Amino acid sequence: MGLTALGIPAYMLTSTTSKEDEKFIYKALDKGEGEMKILYVTPEKISKSKRFMSKLEKCHNGGRLSLVAIDEAHCCSQWGHDFRPDYKNLGILKVQFPNVPMIALTATATYKVQTDLMEMLHIPKCVKFVSTVNRPNLFYKVLEKSSVAKVVIDEIADFIRQSYPNNESGIVYCFSRKECEQVAKELQERGISADYYHADMDVTAREKVHLRWSKNKLQVIIGTVAFGMGINKPDGCSKLKFSWLSLVRFVIHHSLSKSMETYYQESGRAGRDGLPSECLLYFRPGDVPRQSTMVFYENSGLQNLYDIVRYCQSKRNCRRGAFFQHFGEPLQDCNGMCDNCAYGHEIKEVDTTYHAKVIVSLLRDMQDNEQRATMLQLVDRLKVKMKKLGGSNNSVPDLKKDELEQLIIQLILDRVLKEEFQHTAYATNAYVALGPLWKLALQGKRPVVLEICMGWRSNSSIRKDARHSQASGLEMKLDELRKELSSTHGGIFPHAVLSSQQISILSTQKPTSIAQVEKLIGKVKAEKYGSRIVDLIQQYVKLGQPDGDTSNSSVAEASEQNRANKRPRKNKTLVLIESSEDDEE
Repeated sequence: MGLTALGIPAYMLTSTTSKEDEKFIYKALDKGEGEMKILYVTPEKISKSKRFMSKLEKCHNGGRLSLVAIDEAHCCSQWGHDFRPDYKNLGILKVQFPNVPMIALTATATYKVQTDLMEMLHIPKCVKFVSTVNRPNLFYKVLEKSSVAKVVIDEIADFIRQSYPNNESGIVYCFSRKECEQVAKELQERGISADYYHADMDVTAREKVHLRWSKNKLQVIIGTVAFGMGINKPDGCSKLKFSWLSLVRFVIHHSLSKSMETYYQESGRAGRDGLPSECLLYFRPGDVPRQSTMVFYENSGLQNLYDIVRYCQSKRNCRRGAFFQHFGEPLQDCNGMCDNCAYGHEIKEVDTTYHAKVIVSLLRDMQDNEQRATMLQLVDRLKVKMKKLGGSNNSVPDLKKDELEQLIIQLILDRVLKEEFQHTAYATNAYVALGPLWKLALQGKRPVVLEICMGWRSNSSIRKDARHSQASGLEMKLDELRKELSSTHGGIFPHAVLSSQQISILSTQKPTSIAQVEKLIGKVKAEKYGSRIVDLIQQYVKLGQPDGDTSNSSVAEASEQNRANKRPRKNKTLVLIESSEDDEE
């Protein structure tokens, strides 16, 4: 969609492609007839379609295959957070077309995944470009999640109403499809313009939701945490074909992600335009078993989950620093752009060494009697046991239910306890069992300190406003113009006319000729829309309307640099391997 709007002949070949388009695509691959610059296909097409591979072979033999691009490449590796079997077969492309350049792209690859990719895709001598994981415009915050569902929804609705009253776009992630629908319904009841999007929906219904959100008729989209790969509001996506992600000001996780990589990618859908944006994650220990039953069979599945749980449990360490550490990058200054650095917590340290001994003792007795307990069952038994043991002992602190859950999770992270899993006909259950270091805890040789949050520290001088500054009058008029132009140019998305970054630059620079506009937004758009943009800006300047813009020269300079003219190249077909919509979870 985005490329077609820019005049680039791009096509996709999936199960939803019309017979007419499919015929054209195969003819273009086979004989070079018809204009096709870029073709998007799924890994499944490479693995399972002999017809496609035969046509691709002919395309290559005709000298028309110039590049193979593999998007979301971490899915190739079993060490990646979204491994998919069909991705691992993509190495065949380098074997079959050894002289065709290949590029593999991902936002979330640890060093281990990078090494694995080079081997799997047969590109051991590749050039590797690694950019920083730092997104300095994102404010990261972890909030304590109430066990009462209604309270969580109330908090999310209040946050959206108070922080984003101008209908700025956001995404809310939930654990399951059912939860998605419920959260969307309850947010609607609280006056929030929201709707859900998941794989169980009819294709037409999904497309309608997508279009409404893309055209600003919906403020919030609710998706499952399984939505991962490439929700990219500026250029379309395989799973959620969300567009103009540059406008996403906030991402809220109603539920825990399954890994640091997944959370980094999901939260990173906010603020793609470089403007301040917020990433909120609601966490409670009770969410851990829900996720662990989904990931325990994956390579490093539990380890990856426990990494994000440590991130959530931490009440002192920089959130941004956790990303640097996870991806093996040198630490950088957070500049107060996370809750722990901006204002921190009032923390009470509680010695829970005795509680840990009781928990281990309880589990050992249960193990001897061939009994098992989930985390919630263990908490209930522990409360009864502590009451019996500590009735008159004032030195043993009394912990609330959620604090006991927090302690059990901490002991799992510290390998004093562990999770075990059992399949039933209807579900997989997670049980708490003795871990490798249980003896040390039972003997009291392993001190256990629980950090209990008593509230936020008041330190507003450090706190940075992570919200979008109010748009200027000219920005609002340019936004209205792009909506008008989008509807008169075949109903394309407004962002395809002008991105938010381009609107910001135009508003700051106020170009008064088409030549100046071309320098800022490129030749194609300047030819299509330049005269209307110039007319609007000239009229705005002539009327002398107040403008609340603050100059953002660095964004403008970067934008102009990115638009540097490149030498025209021979028109060859590029094949982009992207994730399949059919495989949504």
